Amino acid sequence: MPDRRRPAAGRMGGVSHPEPGAQIHASNPFATPEHARSPVRRVRGRLPAAVTLWTAAAPDGGRAGLTVSSTLVADGEPARLLGLIDEESAFWPAAERAGRFVVAPLRSAHRQLADRFAGQLPAPGGPFAGSEWRHTPHGPVLAELASWVGCRLDAARPFGWGLLVEATIERVELGEDGDPLIHFRGRYRGLADR
Repeated sequence: MPDRRRPAAGRMGGVSHPEPGAQIHASNPFATPEHARSPVRRVRGRLPAAVTLWTAAAPDGGRAGLTVSSTLVADGEPARLLGLIDEESAFWPAAERAGRFVVAPLRSAHRQLADRFAGQLPAPGGPFAGSEWRHTPHGPVLAELASWVGCRLDAARPFGWGLLVEATIERVELGEDGDPLIHFRGRYRGLADR
């Protein structure tokens, strides 16, 4: 009598099929080929950078945010913050009108959130949807983040292909952090990643 049991998962008639969740491509098929990449961008990619989320409340009641990895904090009286942002992002006009914004370091668990605010992942309902947010005088803060700074916008000017934003830090909140999210060689990583 023939064996009528079901074939093992991933096997049909002796042919191996990929398991659910398998990748079609081992790399990004839309990425710029290595030989055509800017050497300056390649150097920048070799400098690990903290991934932060910049958010602002728009005067019309809306909110806007942007994932930024080019952020520098300078201690002093007053403490200052610098960042390179995309002036064509939704964040910039909101921050410029409000004159204030929030900068919060993200954790390793926030990779998808970072991609949503960077415009790299679909965000049905907008990038703020699906997460809990606290309102502050400086802008919205992701409820699960304990560490963030509230900034007052001082100046902005073109810098390279971005906009150099200068701000004064008016409020600092520190708490338990967990594994920070960093950007290195074009990818998000946590410090605990191997």
